[in-house]
Amino acid sequence: MIDSRLMIRLISKTLRRRVLNSLHSRLVIGTSVGWLLLIMAIILVAVRSGDQLAGQTNRAHLEYEAELIARHIEEAVEVRTDALQRLAERVSQAPYQAPGVAETLLQENDGLMAFFDALVVISADGEVLADRPALPGRRGLDVTEREYFRHIQHVRRPYVSEPFTGAASDLPLVMIGVPILDEGRFLGMVGGVVSVEDGSFFAGLRRIRIGHSGFAALATASGLVLSHPNQELIMQPVPSAATHPELDLALSGWQGAAEGRLLDGTRALHAYRQVWSANWVVGVYLPRTQMMGPVEAFLRQQQWVGVITVLLMLPLLWLGLKLLLRPLHRLERQIARVAQGTARRVDLRTGMRELQQVADTFNSLERQREQAKSMLQDRQAFLDAVLDSSPTGLFICNLGGQIVYMNPALKALTGHDLTVYRDGDIFDYLHVDELNDVQDLWRHTLESGRPFSRQMRYHAANGQTLWLEVKVSRVDDGEAPLGYVGTVKDITDSRQREALQRWEAEHDPLTGLLNRRGFERRLEDALADWKKAGTPSALLMFDLDHFKPINDQGGHALGDEMLRRIAQVLAWEVRNSDHVARQGGDEFAVLLPSCSLKQAQRLAEQLRQAISEIYVEHEDSTYHVTMSMGLTAFIESDEDIETVLARADEASYRAKAAGRNRIVDAVERSG
Repeated sequence: MIDSRLMIRLISKTLRRRVLNSLHSRLVIGTSVGWLLLIMAIILVAVRSGDQLAGQTNRAHLEYEAELIARHIEEAVEVRTDALQRLAERVSQAPYQAPGVAETLLQENDGLMAFFDALVVISADGEVLADRPALPGRRGLDVTEREYFRHIQHVRRPYVSEPFTGAASDLPLVMIGVPILDEGRFLGMVGGVVSVEDGSFFAGLRRIRIGHSGFAALATASGLVLSHPNQELIMQPVPSAATHPELDLALSGWQGAAEGRLLDGTRALHAYRQVWSANWVVGVYLPRTQMMGPVEAFLRQQQWVGVITVLLMLPLLWLGLKLLLRPLHRLERQIARVAQGTARRVDLRTGMRELQQVADTFNSLERQREQAKSMLQDRQAFLDAVLDSSPTGLFICNLGGQIVYMNPALKALTGHDLTVYRDGDIFDYLHVDELNDVQDLWRHTLESGRPFSRQMRYHAANGQTLWLEVKVSRVDDGEAPLGYVGTVKDITDSRQREALQRWEAEHDPLTGLLNRRGFERRLEDALADWKKAGTPSALLMFDLDHFKPINDQGGHALGDEMLRRIAQVLAWEVRNSDHVARQGGDEFAVLLPSCSLKQAQRLAEQLRQAISEIYVEHEDSTYHVTMSMGLTAFIESDEDIETVLARADEASYRAKAAGRNRIVDAVERSG
């Protein structure tokens, strides 16, 4: 009886000999192994590319998130500082150290409680005069040794303090303070208190999540945690530079993104941005597991695709190779005929299995070439569809700068189609103020190949003027340039918001006139013109006579109505080139650029007469006001605007002392 193990070895040896000696079998085995290796290589390359792409995409996204958060905090601090400065100006104009005055001022500005957890008024000696809401033990507290008080007392500018523990509340707090000044003299400070643990200022930041497990944190530049999803870390020192070097760099002023570790050792992508106005650092963190989740899912999908592809290809490959082995001479002639174009395929019709398989392989390659050609056409159609569906305006230029393609988003944005740009010049619809600069920059881009980036005004087909952000880059194939690809973004809304913010920063919200800040900037410009070119300008400063009874008897609403009417009359009476400001309360100023003193005197008299005719009515009573005005012009000895303002202000005081409703010329008196 034959040993079963010997039988198995004999059968195995026979099968190996038949398989290995067959060209068909070798081709099947070799091609199958090649397909497996190719699929594995594609998967590995895809994983590596996906890893890099995910890292780059998430780095850019995380930096953008950090920038948004930092900008939001900057704006929140600026809004609160501006509100406190307005309160400080009102406090400086009142006897706030008198009993009850400071409390009244805080009550009248109760709207600021939407920004802060508490408000305080502190005297020049460091004593808390008033607080809102009242907290036992806070009023009368001595804060002279507090870091924020010493800083504001010496620097005399708005300041965001380092975190400290409140003496009355025993809670971690941050103080946003502004000085109370009277002609540069320090009278105390107004402060807004923000609770680090419970305040709404930091609560929103703690709720921010990036994806499933990404989060944002906030720390001071000195290294204390202000906001973190883990409440136990608040008011704790940040990790050391040894374990978190990128965080240590951020505390020194660095901004950017880097890969590091979280407190639990998890690898994560970090992005940092500075909040300069508060000396804080925003950190945004994204764990690597979340960042690589899509890549890992893609890898699992491709593994199954590879297995299924191999299983489907094996029977087809076996049949295809079997038909390819035909006689060599017929194979050679038919291949030549296919190469000459007289035949579309090789047809040996031979019983030689291996050669027919070679011929069929050749035919299979020819079919694949046609499929590849068709695939390229399909990919081009797909690319066109992607470009057409993009919400961002896109265009393509040739090397001469002529637009040869634009997607529907760009056509919808501008209202112009491709034929308009082919028949005309691409600069035909630029705003006239942008034309020369944009043409020079575009010409430089065409000559040097450097990227083009510019914000510009552009006339749409419907007549609307848009603000567009245009970026263009040259595309190369590795050896020679092919053309230029550009993106167009509509930034009209953001530009309008910026213009509105600039207007609000320099104008009085009640009257629409310039505020002190906007007026002094224009006075600086006029003084510079005087020093440089001798251009004369005149300055009128006045406050209202008999204005207090209007507020006392008719209320602040009646007083505000009188102020608005006065502002309207002032705007009517002066020239378009003149600047009118409400300095505060019932104090006004008018700057008359390129105006002689004689002309200014005539206009001042017109203003005095016009204001005396304004009236408001309340409960059968009619109220009038007059003005006490000081008039001055630039003189040779003027070195700064403070000198000019003081001279005009002093003349207005003399007008009021001389009986009111009159004009005093400071220049004639000094002469």
